[in-house]
Amino acid sequence: MKFSTYIVVVLAFHCLVPSALQAANWPQWRGPFSNGSTDEVGLPSTWSKSEGVKWSLDMSGPSASTAIVWDDSVFISTADTSTKTLQAICVDRQTGKLRWQKQTGVGIERDDRSNFSSPSPVTDGERVIFFYGNGQLVAMDFGGNEIWSRNIQKDYGEFAFQWTFSSSPLLYDGKLYLQVLQRDVAVNGRGNRDGSNDSYFLAIDPVTGKTLWRQIRPSQAVAESRESFTTPVVFEHGGRTELLVIGGDDLTGFDPITGKELWRWGTWNPNRIGHWRLVPSAVGGDGIILACAPKRDPIYAIKAGGDGLLTDSAIAWKSGNQSVLSSDVPTPLFYEGDFLILSDVRGSLSRVEPKTGKIEWTTEMPGRKKYEASPTGADGKVYCMNFGGDVVVVNAGDGKIVHQTAMGEPGDDFTRSSIAVSHGQLFIRTNSKLFCVAKD
Repeated sequence: MKFSTYIVVVLAFHCLVPSALQAANWPQWRGPFSNGSTDEVGLPSTWSKSEGVKWSLDMSGPSASTAIVWDDSVFISTADTSTKTLQAICVDRQTGKLRWQKQTGVGIERDDRSNFSSPSPVTDGERVIFFYGNGQLVAMDFGGNEIWSRNIQKDYGEFAFQWTFSSSPLLYDGKLYLQVLQRDVAVNGRGNRDGSNDSYFLAIDPVTGKTLWRQIRPSQAVAESRESFTTPVVFEHGGRTELLVIGGDDLTGFDPITGKELWRWGTWNPNRIGHWRLVPSAVGGDGIILACAPKRDPIYAIKAGGDGLLTDSAIAWKSGNQSVLSSDVPTPLFYEGDFLILSDVRGSLSRVEPKTGKIEWTTEMPGRKKYEASPTGADGKVYCMNFGGDVVVVNAGDGKIVHQTAMGEPGDDFTRSSIAVSHGQLFIRTNSKLFCVAKD
């Protein structure tokens, strides 16, 4: 079943029957609804590394990649620090046994902040596609046989990023989408040194790997503010489906069929601050789209349904400069009709009413480690993980902490993989292991 058909079935099923009957796949980084949530229930609230773990599998190196799940197949990207290679992995969901592991590239990093395996793979149930920060794009069948491969840097020029590029691809309605929002000039010797670099949005045929269209995405941003580490997401409002792309000082909506830009908003950086690189992706819900300004700056709520160039009138609300509502890295979650905003810079999690920005509750996150992994919503809970691999479970209704447990190893840092949920199980990727956690 293709992902486009699958998401329609899931949405229709959600409207007709109780969510307790559902068991959804997790086909991409932000899950079946492209907002970090799933309708699954019956998930574990408490566990530890010695209790409640169905299986665990050693990883060959750290990665910010989130596991994706389709039926009994679990896919994940990783780096192998011993061989300095990039790897694509498939695991049996029931047993945790390694089905196959394929080398997809040589060389794993260009800086000490992250590595090339940070992007998460995607699947439509027929093939799985792995993307890496060095531009390598590989499609495989579920048996691990390569269908096609290509390198985006070789096709369209070297990436012009100060840090390692790490946007995840998106599969929707028979097309594979990938954004490259980069500097217009070379930086630290990276990028086109003989002319300008274009930022662009790609649609690729997932069957053949051929480009369907490539839209140049203009920007008035300067320097590092042109760099975006976000991922395109699907959003539907008022009968219109669009792809949300954020970066280069602008939030834009694209027609998924033609790639035409439907609207653009970007009034939040009028002075063209040059260090506003963006990490949080956009997220939409209840007629509102959130855009998180970087560092400790506000979050902006933009009214959905716009056309053309939008002005300040499109802003439904924005958080104050000293508000707990601020996110430099984690992408907010839309769950149970509200936004759940995890602030890495404030160390808190807040539940927020979409149309008004009213904060329903705020919870201080425990521990001294930062929380940069995006939160996951399921079964009335919000699952979060910090740099050290400590997982915190928060009650989505009242914000009370239900459970916290250490899943990482002593000395772990920079753990940034979001928790995936599928078939009544949690998939937790730390620096050294992939855990499957279940009630029984």
